[in-house]
Amino acid sequence: MTLSELEKIDQLRQRLGIGYREAKEALDQSQGDVVAALVLIEERKRRGEQDPPVWGRIRTLVHKGNTTRIQLKKGDRTLLQVPATVGALGVVGAVAFPALAVVGAAGMVAALASKCSLEVESPEDGDSRCIDHDNDGDDD
Repeated sequence: MTLSELEKIDQLRQRLGIGYREAKEALDQSQGDVVAALVLIEERKRRGEQDPPVWGRIRTLVHKGNTTRIQLKKGDRTLLQVPATVGALGVVGAVAFPALAVVGAAGMVAALASKCSLEVESPEDGDSRCIDHDNDGDDD
């Protein structure tokens, strides 16, 4: 009797306590041989190739922060563009050094008062949010 691919994946998951993706990848790399997939996963674990779940999430968040951009614009002209992770580090710095928070807040107020807009753009989500210099969106 031959096992279906899903049954093989379930066997790997049950024996090793791994997720579907890891089981499927190992099964694909071993051409469907369950024993070879078991050996492959055990070797990976022994060498430490498997990321702890926390590090995988941190890596995902850093990647998303690096692809998300914060832009300061005046009309169609971009005055400043930084990754969101840099903005997050600025927030941490502002918490650690209150004087930095005052300078940052003053800079934002000055930028918004001079008819600039602050945009947060996430290409992965196709989402863009704008904090405009006025609430109705008019540029006059």
